[in-house]
Amino acid sequence: MRLTRTRLCSLLVALYCLFSIYAAYHVFFGRRRRPPGATSRNSRKAAAAQAKERRGREQSALESEEWNPWEGEEKNEQRHRVKTNLQILNKSTKEKIEHRVQIWGKAAIGLYLWEHIFEGTLDPADVTAQWREGQSVVGKTHYSFITGPAVVPGYFSIDVDNVVLVLNGREKAKIFHATQWLIYAQNLMQTQKLQHLAVVLLGNEHCENDWIMQFLKRNGGFVDLLFITYDSPWINGADILQWPLGVATYRQFPVVEASWTMLHDERPYICNFLGTIYENSSRQALMNILKQDGNDKLCWVSAREQWQPQETNESLKNYQDALLHSDLTLCPVGVNTECYRIYEACSFGSIPVVEDVMTAGHCGNTTSQHSAPLQLLKAMGAPFIFIKNWKELPAILEKEKTISLQEKIQRRKMLLQWYQHFKTELKWKFTKILESSFFMNNKV
Repeated sequence: MRLTRTRLCSLLVALYCLFSIYAAYHVFFGRRRRPPGATSRNSRKAAAAQAKERRGREQSALESEEWNPWEGEEKNEQRHRVKTNLQILNKSTKEKIEHRVQIWGKAAIGLYLWEHIFEGTLDPADVTAQWREGQSVVGKTHYSFITGPAVVPGYFSIDVDNVVLVLNGREKAKIFHATQWLIYAQNLMQTQKLQHLAVVLLGNEHCENDWIMQFLKRNGGFVDLLFITYDSPWINGADILQWPLGVATYRQFPVVEASWTMLHDERPYICNFLGTIYENSSRQALMNILKQDGNDKLCWVSAREQWQPQETNESLKNYQDALLHSDLTLCPVGVNTECYRIYEACSFGSIPVVEDVMTAGHCGNTTSQHSAPLQLLKAMGAPFIFIKNWKELPAILEKEKTISLQEKIQRRKMLLQWYQHFKTELKWKFTKILESSFFMNNKV
């Protein structure tokens, strides 16, 4: 019995020793395992290193290829947008924006203001779009512009305090719609959703615009400023100012970029006239004079008996080609002395020959305003040829035959530079007048 106990104790001691030796072996000689956290961190570092190396290889591959981001059909549009955005960025960094004004374009003349004078772009570019908008910065004022059939009173959000409303007041139907817009603006003023309002008005060609007088602040209304086309006798340089008629944007006349050929090429025609011949008008006299001595063969002439409000693609191209390929553009009076043709000729560097006479109606007053008609253009030093009678034309055409190409090139440059200066000056004067009227009076 005693022997059995001794053997059992010996067995237990032996087992204990074996277990101790096994444990000691694993502690001192076994493979050490990394902590789970360390394994995860190292794996992430390795993956990041591999990703960085892969990106480096991809970047090298991209740099080795001649990749051009401007390729495709939208090349010119993208370049123009980038240029515009850079201009806005540069201007905004030079001067702190202090004022915000929104322009509501409800007449085609608004496109002349925005695209030609402000040199702004619209998104989308499609002229048939229901809603188009753009942004521009002039000095310390940020402008936003909205236009299109979807711009309807009460159906768009008002997030500005100061608005310029562009309206058409040329005829009764247009006046009705313009009045509705003014009533809508009046309600916004009364509910303090707007603080200031200016109107750019395509006025009546006879300067019969009495309907808008009731809305002017000077007469107890709410319109701070009125910019109006044609030589209105109301123009005072304070709250009623003259605005240019501009080009026929309603006929899709484009913004024209000057080119080397526009400046330097010999033009095959001395002059051009494409337009409507009204009965018993000076235009009939012009046509008769052009037919004398074969002058009509020297000029691009295309006459029609009835006025057409819209152009076809073909007629618009013909008209632009006539401007581009003629040294002079004949600008007889129509219902008013001022016409779209004057500004369209300037766009192509073709010197306007302007019939400088007053038309019937209430525009201007030659007894008190020596420069009427075309007061604004004359005040800005327009380099045109002004005539009182088309009988002066043959002598002008004869003189043209003696002018060298170099002289014509210099004259084109002068006209294009003047027209660009004219639009730039208008942009800054427009902004200065708005800032003075809208914001300076608010300062204590």
